[in-house]
Amino acid sequence: SGMAGLQVHSVLVTGANRGIGLGLVQHFLGMPTPPQWVFAACRAPTGQRAQCLHHLASKHRNLVIIPLEVTDLASIKAAAAQVGEHLGGSGLNLLINNAGILKCNLLDKETLEDMTHVYTTNTIGPLLMCQVFLPLLKKAAQASPGSALSCSRAAIINISSQGGSISSPDGWDLMQIVSYRCSKAALNMLTKCQSLRYKEDGVLCTALQPGWVQTDMGSCAGHTPPVTVDESVRGMLKVLSSLSEKDTGTFLDWEGNVVPW
Repeated sequence: SGMAGLQVHSVLVTGANRGIGLGLVQHFLGMPTPPQWVFAACRAPTGQRAQCLHHLASKHRNLVIIPLEVTDLASIKAAAAQVGEHLGGSGLNLLINNAGILKCNLLDKETLEDMTHVYTTNTIGPLLMCQVFLPLLKKAAQASPGSALSCSRAAIINISSQGGSISSPDGWDLMQIVSYRCSKAALNMLTKCQSLRYKEDGVLCTALQPGWVQTDMGSCAGHTPPVTVDESVRGMLKVLSSLSEKDTGTFLDWEGNVVPW
């Protein structure tokens, strides 16, 4: 399997109740040697939209559902405390910032409120997540001193978008989604900044473009996207298993190709 190289003791996925987040959780649980801990974080873990997660949790003792609102610092700190308790003395190997929102607005219809909401969730959320979870990521990195950067050691993966690429603004005719595009371009810069800052701590940071995927969000413009969640997630996990020192601070797609900034 292409994921054979990915040996993570623990992983946290945000926005894990549906779409790509849920797909990632399912694939981690289904690995030949699954992580000892899979933390599935979502806003409303008791709600209707988290039923799939609860079904999985009833079958997998290594799956822990964590309530998390990425725009709320207190919620992030509470989640980190909960994750730390489960991990005991060990650190968190992999943090996947997947939670995101999209407003299907035309440029002329963008508002202060929508722009702020989208940017707060898609860009500031991952910033706060990494600040709060850094001690757990550093602990994981310190557990294998001297080894090169990798997802098996300690990594932050920010789920970005082709829409965040300034030099190839594909799909403009289909979806202007300006607030979303701006938030993802900013997330790419955040990833670069994190890679420069956290390299000394042994933490790899990469932005990943999952493809245009058949999710509620991907289908919002009324077109059927070409990539299934399963294909995207399989591809991304294969990419994660191959990431090394040279890939920190880069923007890659689900097939491992470099995406232009």
